[in-house]
Amino acid sequence: MLKQTLRTAAVVALVAAVAAPVAVAAPASAPLAARPPAAVAALVPGAAPAAQAAVARTSVLEGEARLGYEVAEEAVRVTVDARSTYAVGSIPTRSWGTFRISHAIDGRDYWGDFEVDCLTTGGPTATVTGRLVRTSADHLWQTHLDPGTRMGLSFYVPRDKEARVGLSGATARGAPLLTRCMAPAADMAVVDGGYTLRDRETKGPGDRRG
Repeated sequence: MLKQTLRTAAVVALVAAVAAPVAVAAPASAPLAARPPAAVAALVPGAAPAAQAAVARTSVLEGEARLGYEVAEEAVRVTVDARSTYAVGSIPTRSWGTFRISHAIDGRDYWGDFEVDCLTTGGPTATVTGRLVRTSADHLWQTHLDPGTRMGLSFYVPRDKEARVGLSGATARGAPLLTRCMAPAADMAVVDGGYTLRDRETKGPGDRRG
């Protein structure tokens, strides 16, 4: 019984690290009114110049994989189907989709489903955040986390190298939410399965599989 309790607690330990937003001081710069329109649009979501607004670019991240985990008898998997659109700059104008984090212990799969609220991409890298919307029965997240808590994932999806994924963990009950679009470094190797990443493409090939 003690062994089962300790092993089940690993479900919370995997994502219970408190994530704190990081404030970075920006150098002094000209006010927005003095900047060219493209520079303003890069900082303000949805503020694209009319001439460029029609040229929407789309990022796509899809796949399912088992991640390297220190307990060989347990399986941690991440499934993702996320999309975002961009006008100019690196801030998406819209993001949508879902992802699932699951942790199988002693033959039982504990999972949580999230609705995507941000997908950012750049080359072979991506970050995804989402709000928790449902869990498997008797999951410890039901009592240890606030409803609708936000978690973040990072992905490194090179064409010919080992892919990796990072998990942010969740903030403690009553603490501020993880900031949208934020996730830690991708440090867990993909050991089975893989992901496909398209980075802000308007058309044509460009898929990365890792």
